[in-house]
Amino acid sequence: MQIVPGDFGDTRVLDLLRAHLDSMHANSPPGNVFALDLSGLKAPEVSFYTAWDGDALTGMGALKALGDGSGEIKSMRTYDVHLRKGVGARLLEHIIAEARARRYHRLSLETGSGPAFDAALGLYRRFGFVEGGAFGDYEKSEFNQFFHLDL
Repeated sequence: MQIVPGDFGDTRVLDLLRAHLDSMHANSPPGNVFALDLSGLKAPEVSFYTAWDGDALTGMGALKALGDGSGEIKSMRTYDVHLRKGVGARLLEHIIAEARARRYHRLSLETGSGPAFDAALGLYRRFGFVEGGAFGDYEKSEFNQFFHLDL
C-alpha cells in the first residue's frame, strides 16, 4: 500500500470524496456535518493524502494545521470493499508521522456518534486517542464527539 498526496484531478479521488460526504450526511442531520468538501481540502492549511493498492484507490485522509502547534485529522475514509485491510491504520500512521515531523504537540479530531462510527472509534483508540472536549470552532452536540492524541 502506498500513501501519496491526493490528486483532485483524479475522478477516483473525487468519487471517494463524494461517497464520504454522502455517508456523513446520511448519519448526521444538516448543520452537524463538519467533513471537508473539495474546497475545504484544497485550503492551504490542509494536506490531503490518498492510499493506493496498485491502481486501486483504497482510502483518503487529511491533516489540517490549526495554527496553535496542533493539527486536526479530517476526511478519513476507506472504501467499503477495503475495510479491515489496514487502510485506515496506514493512513492514520502517515498522518501522525507527519504531525510529529511538524512538531505538533497534539492531534485532534471531530467525528460522529452512533454505531456507524464504531469501527473508526476503535481505530482511533488503538492509536492512543482519548475522548475529550471540543476544540477550535466546534461545539458539542448529540451527533459528534472529540478525540485527542498528545504527541
